[in-house]
Amino acid sequence: MEWVNWSGSQRATPAIFARPLTRAELAHAIVKGPHPVRVAGAGHSFSAGAVTAGTLLSLDGLNRVLDVDGTLVRVEAGIRLRQLSRELHARGLAMANLGDIDEQSLAGALATGTHGTGTRLPNLSGQLAAVELVTADGRELTIDGGDELLAARVSLGALGVIAAVTLRCVPAFRLRHTDKPEPLEPVLEELQERADAHDHFEFWTFPHAQVALTRTLDRTDAPPKRPGRARAYASDVLLDNHAFRAVNELGRRFPRAIPGLNRFSSAVASQRERIDWSYRIFASKRLVRFEELEYSVPREHAVEAVRAARAVLERHPVSFPIELRFTAGDDALLSPAHGRDSAFVAVHVFRGMPYEQAFREVEAALSELGGRPHWGKRSYLGAAELAPRYPRWEDFQRVRAALDPHGRFANDWIREVLG
Repeated sequence: MEWVNWSGSQRATPAIFARPLTRAELAHAIVKGPHPVRVAGAGHSFSAGAVTAGTLLSLDGLNRVLDVDGTLVRVEAGIRLRQLSRELHARGLAMANLGDIDEQSLAGALATGTHGTGTRLPNLSGQLAAVELVTADGRELTIDGGDELLAARVSLGALGVIAAVTLRCVPAFRLRHTDKPEPLEPVLEELQERADAHDHFEFWTFPHAQVALTRTLDRTDAPPKRPGRARAYASDVLLDNHAFRAVNELGRRFPRAIPGLNRFSSAVASQRERIDWSYRIFASKRLVRFEELEYSVPREHAVEAVRAARAVLERHPVSFPIELRFTAGDDALLSPAHGRDSAFVAVHVFRGMPYEQAFREVEAALSELGGRPHWGKRSYLGAAELAPRYPRWEDFQRVRAALDPHGRFANDWIREVLG
């Protein structure tokens, strides 16, 4: 069979594609199958992390909530974030933060450092209390502290296969969601204050357009305030996806029209407000496919990073907006936000349009600001360039050598980015 990721740009033809339903089946597939052994997750990464000619695993059958102890939740690694959120809500719980896509597998989102936005909140892996790992020799190992846990929280799948994790959750809560187009320059001038003023703050800005499409999410005790089904479909599906796809297809056919199309997309954006349970607010429908590069920079360089990315993209045919989000620093050894409060700048290119040169130029510009790439997105850096950006790189390598001494989980991408 051929495996293809969400964007269609990463493909693999593994010798074995296994779907274990139990821990015993998982251990057997790891030990007996050809290596390297990689896990497919939901295929939402743009990097080549899942690509292998050896054994490719799907953990879709390992998707149960196993135990709940107060706000500690033990859950199998293959569960999708959407299903997990519903299971938590039924128990009066929630994840403290989530990204804007909920179709990923839990383990895949954790292993790549997936994040939401919020200056006081770390990435998803910061909610991990323990990791249950199946190692290269089929052993089950529970990791709940020390450097092993700091390595396992953002592991890139290089230590073993995550079978289950224990999450620190919070009581279920509601959010007030407000989208508002605003002039770009005042938003940039007030950026740090705005980011701190809200539980969650982010914005998008199109190349060639002087508009920031701001989004704020704040906790509230107010009752849910949802748009009707028809209105929600019109805004979330017809406008945000089908109409946006049509604009991008027009830009792909007529690249010289892109500056005007970007200004049009910014001009027609409208203000929206809704109140709902957090998991229904965090995630958005993403039906338009693209390629993405995303970089973490020190928070104080956020404005410079946005300006640098805009300057690059305005030299290329790019019809997608730049996205800016924030996270608190954390101590996971390979977290892009390791040791520093961070701003994340994401750039996207519509599927089928050239992206490599633009991405390489953005990567170079953000590297000058101390940037680190998101492990699940496009990057063109190798281990020699990445190692100096992570203060505890060698500590991760020591854990990796102890847990996978023979490189059973090292595909070409792992060898490229980790050595």
